[in-house]
Amino acid sequence: MPKAKNAVDDTPTRRSVLIAGAGIGLTATACTREARPPAGAPGPGAHAARRRQAGVTTPQQATALILAYDLDPALRGTAGARELKAVLERWTRALAETQETAETQQNGDTGDTGEAQEAGGGRVARLTATLGVGPRLPDRLGLRAPDALRDLPSFPGDRLDPARCDGDVLVQLCADSADAAEATAATLTRLAGDALSPRWRQGGFLPPSPDGGGTPRDLLGFKNGSANPTAEECERWVWAGDATYLVVRRVHLRVEDFARLAVHRQEEIVGRRRATGAPLDGGSEHDDVDPLAKDAQGRYTTPPRSHVRAASPRLDDGARMLRRSYSYADGPTDQGLLFLAFMRDPALFARVQRRMAAQDDLAAFTQARGSAVAYVLPGAGPGRPLGAELLG
Repeated sequence: MPKAKNAVDDTPTRRSVLIAGAGIGLTATACTREARPPAGAPGPGAHAARRRQAGVTTPQQATALILAYDLDPALRGTAGARELKAVLERWTRALAETQETAETQQNGDTGDTGEAQEAGGGRVARLTATLGVGPRLPDRLGLRAPDALRDLPSFPGDRLDPARCDGDVLVQLCADSADAAEATAATLTRLAGDALSPRWRQGGFLPPSPDGGGTPRDLLGFKNGSANPTAEECERWVWAGDATYLVVRRVHLRVEDFARLAVHRQEEIVGRRRATGAPLDGGSEHDDVDPLAKDAQGRYTTPPRSHVRAASPRLDDGARMLRRSYSYADGPTDQGLLFLAFMRDPALFARVQRRMAAQDDLAAFTQARGSAVAYVLPGAGPGRPLGAELLG
């Protein structure tokens, strides 16, 4: 049956497919410990109906850049929502154009929209942009905030710098090249105009791995992310529909003091082997650690005050967060961990952080100096720019 003369043609255009497939839209939902889905995990097309932002379960890139913006204080209510909506529409188009340019430069403009959409995890440019909104923004705009979006409480041991905390809009840019992230950041800031002003930024990197790949190591020399959730666990504990929550912590590390400890003492503090990431009682890196297991003499196999025990999902009824952390080095006296974690409810992070403050010997070598939390919006799609669900 022919379409009416004024009917909208719903055939996907190249631009609409790119918006859906760029680093702001669809991405594989496999949340893996390697860059491939585990046995029995859903195939690439199993979640085609999902509109989730890339940069969450995407295989981790070499660099990260976190940007925090504040909405112009004069913008409130309906007018503020309208201005922010316009900014996010510009950002959606710009990010799609960035993906289109990268694909054209690498492969030539073949018109193969299937290949462009396959780039949802950043296969062409390896750049992803992941956007969220802070806890105070919905109220300023007269919108209902997502149920779990609220400011993080204060934690013992924190020394937070207000200039490195919070933000109305947070953007995580990840890429294999810091230059690619910086160029995208400059574009987003320019397109924000006067509606959004930069509040703070923090770059991060993955240190070279002595074992030639695998789980990234932090500046203390230990693998960071060994116990990340599986694909199935991500569906239960990371995603809330097509959205999730991001916790950002800028954690100063006393690298030199920790390095002075004997390796066996470092391993007792962390709760894993430095060389392999394996549990202290044996096995391989990705084996589960039972924090309550004891040896034949009745002693805990994992030290009671180790980091692994304090952070164990078994103490939270199995609830897990997905970590995509990076290192930072802002001069010889300020090095640390750019802790990035995704979860379906930031209350999980608060529970774990309280335990670590009370019973984690690693806390003597760490100090949080920056902090933020954001609701990560559903991804963009044809006719649905970023923020469409929140701003209407």
